[in-house]
Amino acid sequence: MKREYWYVIIAYIVMQLSSLIGIPLVAVIGAAMGKSLEEMETLSIPYWLVTSFTLTLIIILFILRKERKTEADLRGAASPATSAGWAFAGVFLAMFAQSIAASIENMLGIEMGSENTQEIIKLIERFPIVILVSSIIGPILEEIVFRKIIFGSLHKKMNFFFAALISSAIFALAHMEPEHVILYSAMGFTFAFLYVKTKRIIVPIIAHVTMNTMVVLLQSVFREDIERMIKEAEKIQSFIGGF
Repeated sequence: MKREYWYVIIAYIVMQLSSLIGIPLVAVIGAAMGKSLEEMETLSIPYWLVTSFTLTLIIILFILRKERKTEADLRGAASPATSAGWAFAGVFLAMFAQSIAASIENMLGIEMGSENTQEIIKLIERFPIVILVSSIIGPILEEIVFRKIIFGSLHKKMNFFFAALISSAIFALAHMEPEHVILYSAMGFTFAFLYVKTKRIIVPIIAHVTMNTMVVLLQSVFREDIERMIKEAEKIQSFIGGF
């Protein structure tokens, strides 16, 4: 693995662990500037998330600045038009893979729904700026780290299946939800496929960003409408079942 890739992985790990120090630090600084400690304990979480993710993305893009030029000249890479097509199709591929994985987990008795996602949605409802992290910066960082670096490095030494399997398992563990390893693996395989198919990391990035944005919109902005439709569907099902 290239030295620059190790720097990127270290930066990503530091970012994930930085909240242990960063969030309390922001709260204390805010309190020292006249804000109430109780208020800052609430505000420090979104402030630190947005700040740490943004700074890490800038640092990683700087580390990989030469890599971007190399990828642009990569032989065999899909054309911009083809890449756009795969990015669009990738959103539906990821959702399809996710639905199959969710069904498998349900059959195995694994509780539906991601606690990680629900916590993020709650945070977004209170602080909409967090959507920058969950829908844009987060997916970009994840695709660079898990697909371009981890999967890409493994794929040079082994076939697609094992490279995607290992990188997807690490992807699942990084989300601190090992019980949903099938769900995260399905997404990991899909994004890895898009990367291999087009040889452009921007393709799985676009698909991942779009999918996350749609999930956030559906579960926060349109949550009440969805819950109402589900209740109406349940009423219809109960009515039909009465015959």
